[in-house]
Amino acid sequence: MTNPANYLSTPSGMFFEDFTLNQELVHGVPRTVSEGDVSLYIALTGSRFALNCAETVARSAGFYKIPVDNLLVFHIAFGKTVNDISLNAVANLGYAEVLFNTPVFTGDTLEVTSKVIGLKENSNGKTGIVYVHSVATNQHHQVVLSFKRWVMVHKRDLNTHLNTPVIPELLSVVDSEEQVVPKNLDLTLWKEHYSDHQLRADDFKPGDTLFHRDGITLNDGEHSMATRLYQNNARVHFDQHMMNNTSIGKRLVYGGHIISLCRALSYNGLGNGLWLSAIHGGTHANPSYAGDTIYCQSKILEVKQFNRRDDMALVRIQSLGIKNNTPDNMTFLAKEDNGRTQYHSDVVLDIDYSVLMRR
Repeated sequence: MTNPANYLSTPSGMFFEDFTLNQELVHGVPRTVSEGDVSLYIALTGSRFALNCAETVARSAGFYKIPVDNLLVFHIAFGKTVNDISLNAVANLGYAEVLFNTPVFTGDTLEVTSKVIGLKENSNGKTGIVYVHSVATNQHHQVVLSFKRWVMVHKRDLNTHLNTPVIPELLSVVDSEEQVVPKNLDLTLWKEHYSDHQLRADDFKPGDTLFHRDGITLNDGEHSMATRLYQNNARVHFDQHMMNNTSIGKRLVYGGHIISLCRALSYNGLGNGLWLSAIHGGTHANPSYAGDTIYCQSKILEVKQFNRRDDMALVRIQSLGIKNNTPDNMTFLAKEDNGRTQYHSDVVLDIDYSVLMRR
């Protein structure tokens, strides 16, 4: 009589105690970006930035073909890291020092590595925060994107403890000299109608605030498909059976999807912000769920001439993603005595980023 086959274990992801400081992680499943990816991204977000929509526009701006939207590049790179870093996450908490170094085009293949740069056990003894620095490269070994993020991860063994936390120092702003103007990018031939005759960089001043008008309601199928597009397999986004046994009881919407929706909504007013050059910081202030409607409000923080270019400026923007509410007569941010930001419960995203904008 033959022995019955054994059940073999499948990868269960890393828990907090599996991470060590300076640990190097080489993430699996390289990804070649296709035109189908680009089309699906537009279908799921509604993004209308002309440089990423039309080859004639891209060529008039100096590219040989349409560059892939930098947020799609970010999400694909982020998705590569999930299986190793955040498969057992409670939530992704924030980003810093996100820098877009090299344009990506369809046909390019992305690979990602990460290094653990910080660890902190939470006071409840059940979870901890893992800080990582991730780098995405293309098939030519060029860095296309680098970013730092921190994520709250479950512990497998509650009896293990981290005696000495290490919290990395993160820049609050990516220096303008570090931000990259894509080679050959030239906006002198840009036509006004490409971006709906919208305001240019010289029309803005620090403190100007824009409510971007439209709202997008989150549908279960769409936010799930968007997250699958990035091959982000974090369980909290997909496994309703698992989430039934949590205090939340619902699947979380991937925070990166909210970033993309806010960027898409910001086209109304910031349509000339053609090239996302850096994300200085981002916070997922509150969770989002299917059925929520997302609105976006932006504040201009800085308008700066960039590398002596006459055709563009570097514009720094703070955008708030707001669920089921609009900013009329509402205060969504407040400063606590310790200097930390207090968020209204309807704020789901606070993101600080820079774009290259037509002058």
